[in-house]
Amino acid sequence: MSNAPHILVIDDEPQILRAIRTILTEKQFRVTTASRGEEGLTVAAANQPDLIILDLGLPDMDGVEVCRRLREWTQTPIIILSVRDSERDKVAALDQGADDYLTKPFSIEELLARVRVALRHSARTQGTEAKVVKAGPLTIDLAWHIVKRGDEEVKLTATEYKLLAYLAANHGRVLTHQSILTHVWDPADADHTEYLRVYMRQLRKKLEADPERPQYILTEPGIGYRFIADE
Repeated sequence: MSNAPHILVIDDEPQILRAIRTILTEKQFRVTTASRGEEGLTVAAANQPDLIILDLGLPDMDGVEVCRRLREWTQTPIIILSVRDSERDKVAALDQGADDYLTKPFSIEELLARVRVALRHSARTQGTEAKVVKAGPLTIDLAWHIVKRGDEEVKLTATEYKLLAYLAANHGRVLTHQSILTHVWDPADADHTEYLRVYMRQLRKKLEADPERPQYILTEPGIGYRFIADE
């Protein structure tokens, strides 16, 4: 297992640590655990893991602060663990650079799926970024700024394309309203979520077979959006 991805789990609940360690070890991942924020930061610096699973409710420091301090020196993907009613904390952690979140309790299948997505995204950012993103009948050529649905080119406005390109380039990741507004528009527009709703509705009409039941541009309620691409 020396070449297996190394995952650091930072959580203060012993049963959660045991369960995640067992699940990931069975899937041939190397797993290291920490039960406090400072310990997790130290272990991360010493071991350089390929992925970090981080609980927000740690006994010695807020998980958002752990995320912020990790992002000062590493781009290792971070998956947040959170209880169901801590939406504000999840948004804060995602805005500090976390890649994804899981709500407790979560299923084994969901955990493994999120882990695979995060590791794939990390591999892309470390190597050559994919220039073409495919999602069902959609093809998004990020180099040539061409979007097709099947064989037909989809005509997008400049803002629509910039929004879609940002989502597609970060496919699989949860992008918060604030991060999208800051990237696509301007930091001064970070609170204008009405912009986002209008443009998301327009994009879905042009790209989705059923805009009311989108398959590719998914809403993360109260948090932001996630673009789902092919494997």
